[in-house]
Amino acid sequence: MSATTPRVVSIVYTPHDVAPRRPQGNYARVSMPQAVLAEFQGIVGDAKGGVGTRQLNIMSAETLAQLRAEGFKTDPGELGEQIVIAGLDLSNVAAGSRFRIGSAVVEVTLPRTGCARFETIQGKPKTMVTGRLGVLVRVVAGGAVAVGDPVELVPTEE
Repeated sequence: MSATTPRVVSIVYTPHDVAPRRPQGNYARVSMPQAVLAEFQGIVGDAKGGVGTRQLNIMSAETLAQLRAEGFKTDPGELGEQIVIAGLDLSNVAAGSRFRIGSAVVEVTLPRTGCARFETIQGKPKTMVTGRLGVLVRVVAGGAVAVGDPVELVPTEE
């Protein structure tokens, strides 16, 4: 963690009624100032939500800045992320780590690796971002989250 409190800087989601659902050159993401995270589902109203280990994609703002400098498209949601946090290095966060984001708690399940769709949208191989696409998490305690909310590491239950 950094000396300053990590904070949410961006939230995006895919509305159920967005058309087309999977546009050719981008992810169908819409920015929002706040969201509700549902336990074991993800963002309420997000077509990407659901059960399993990939409920949310979280990235760091600092990594997005590095990728922008390398020519990647990095406007909100363009890398497939849903929540962006400033002041928190996600590159070495272990699976099982938990964070309070607003009033919700999420648990890291695995590092995000990208996919063929990512390569098509970005026009670059996913190997260029290995270890830098953030983490996939599941929501273990639902709650509200808003841009500007603090993010903190919480102890895991024994």
